[in-house]
Parts: sequence; C-alpha cells; structure tokens
Amino acid sequence: MTHPPRGLYAGLMSGTSVDAIDTALVRIDQDIALEHCHSHPLPPALRDAIAAISHSGADEIERLGVLDRQLGALFAEATLALLESANTAPEAVTAIGSHGQTVRHRPPSGGHSREEAFTLQLADPNTIAELTGITTVADFRRRDIAAGGEGAPLAPAFHAQAFSSPGSRRAVVNIGGISNISLLDGQTLVAGFDSGPGNTLMDHWIQRHLGEPFDRDGAWAATGKVDHALLALLLQHPYLALRGPRSTGKEAFNLAWLDEVLEASGSQPGAADVQATLALFTAQTIAAPVLEEHGIDAVFVCGGGAHNRELMRVLGTLLAPIAVASTEALGIAPDWVEAATFAWLASRTMAGLHGNAPAVTGASEERILGGVYPGRGPAISATQAPEVG
Repeated sequence: MTHPPRGLYAGLMSGTSVDAIDTALVRIDQDIALEHCHSHPLPPALRDAIAAISHSGADEIERLGVLDRQLGALFAEATLALLESANTAPEAVTAIGSHGQTVRHRPPSGGHSREEAFTLQLADPNTIAELTGITTVADFRRRDIAAGGEGAPLAPAFHAQAFSSPGSRRAVVNIGGISNISLLDGQTLVAGFDSGPGNTLMDHWIQRHLGEPFDRDGAWAATGKVDHALLALLLQHPYLALRGPRSTGKEAFNLAWLDEVLEASGSQPGAADVQATLALFTAQTIAAPVLEEHGIDAVFVCGGGAHNRELMRVLGTLLAPIAVASTEALGIAPDWVEAATFAWLASRTMAGLHGNAPAVTGASEERILGGVYPGRGPAISATQAPEVG
C-alpha cells in the first residue's frame, strides 16, 4: 500500500460505547508512530442526547442539528487538550481525522437496498476546523456506502498497514461496542468484517442491574454460570450466519433484543449468569470466524475489550492453541488503535490516496474517503473553546 506524505496527524474517535472521545497524535513516516494520546470525557447530558437521537423520535432534525454542533465543539476541545498535553502547537499538525459519533448505521448487509443504505456520524467538522484552526477530514464512511460498500469496518486497512508481518497469518480483533476482525496473510489483507457484539451487551446489562458503566476486568461475569439454553438462542441471531462483507451495530445487538431472547428462552437465569453467558456469546462470535480461516498463528486484540480479563480468558480458551495478545505487543496500546486509524485515514485523504478496502466493505472500487474542511489560524486556546453539554 502506498505511503502518504510524512507528517503529524490527530485522530479522533468516539465509538459505540459512547464513553469518551479517544484522541491520538500520530506521526506518519515510513512507520506509524503514536506520539501522544488523550481520552476526553463525554458529559452525561451529551451521552443521553446521543442515546436519544440513536432512535427515532419527535423533533429529530432539530435535536440532531444541535447535537452535531455540540459534538463538533467537544471534539475540537478534545483536540486542543491533546495538543496541550503533548506540548504541540496546532500549526504542527497537518490535519485532523475525525470519525465522529455514529448515530445510525444502515448498511446493505442489514437488508437495505443500495439506494436506501446509509450511515451517519455527528460532530460537525466545520466547527472542529473553526475552533482548532486545523484542517479537518471527516465523514469517512459515506463515500464507501455511495460506492456500494458497507461503510464499515474501515480499520482493517490500517491494521494491514500497521500490524502485518511477512510470513505470519494474523487476526487483529477490535473489541469496542461492536467487534470487528481483520484477517492478514503476511502483508495481504484477506478479509475484514464486524463479527457481532463487543462490549455493548455486557455494558448495558451491568448498567441496568448494578449501575456500573462497564464490567471492570469482567469480574461480575466471572461470578456467573453460563446458561447454555440462552446461549444457543443468542447464537441464532441472523447476522451471525452472514458471510462476505458485512457490518452491524447496536441496531442489531441491544437490550431490547436481549430481553426478547430471554423471554423466548423460558428460563430465568440470575443477572450474573446472563453476564457470564454474554461474555461467552461475545467470545464465540469472535472466535468462530477466526477459526474458519485456517492457519491463523496469532490473534491481537485492541479496543476496550482487551482490558476485560474474563472475556480475554474465554477467548483464549476458545482459540487455543493460537496465541492471543493485545496490540501493545505490536507497538500500539489497545485503547488508541481506532483513533490512530483515523489519523492515518486523514493522511491518505490529504495525499489523494484511497482509504477503503473493497475486499472488506464490498465497495465497487477503491475510493478516497472523507471531506476536507480547511483550517484557519491561529487556533483558539482550549480555555476559549465554548462549553458544551
């Protein structure tokens, strides 16, 4: 894959877990070097607004427009905080790559026609460019959708660039709210796809029952006993039978669906037993497609799920004897891979290079992704950025 020009780029990512904006300062050279990172909190009011707009409701356009601007201001604030903590001037940054916050994802694999398929991410890039003074690249997914693709996942192309190794057959697994897998044969990207749920079901289940944002270390799941009847029903989700380019989101894997499956099961497992079952369900949906690709010799995990010890233990058991480790072993800590991905994608867009992988998304051809929003200078300081939330 052609290298983009050298430079310093900032990547911004808020995923389906909606817990924070992850920011990464990345130097693109012959190698990809993570220079600094920062996690910027999402105020509770904005998290609630994101949850509300993720479902149809009254006054949607008005709420969406306001939230788009608010998130743009918060993403700008996160960028300035990243640069301040890195002691780096905005003028030193070639461009920002902003993923934004996904609030709808309706891909072709979800049964939507090419004309009806769409994906939507908020965090107004005009606002980001205006408040930081830095050229901003955003809206990466919709061009791939327009070319007949899924618009996701986009990370596999970056995984191939950053984590491939000649003579090694690897899987890179990102466990965020949703999980995605990249299959690498040497330096060739063989396939990539969303495998199904990541942290989303476990997060929402513990939020409902214990009021905790997530199951730290998987400690609660480790106290439960797997309900195999429930597991069998969960594994019947139609998405899991798909092959080829595919992507999914919380539209398919959510508490409402889980409640329906629990009711259909006829059993009444304890809350901790459900959590243990969800951990195994998540691990199985990741392990199964990896095992289908014969000859994988190592699996590297990134995303928040890499910190869930119980999930990693179960995944390691399912994949044995394949070695399982985090991407820390490959030079980028698991929390920052996605933010680094969008810094890298911005560098490709700025160089006029394609960012999608048709073998992954199903797009008709390679495409330059995203729109470019020119910066202005000098940037305002973080303390001058408007308050949001």
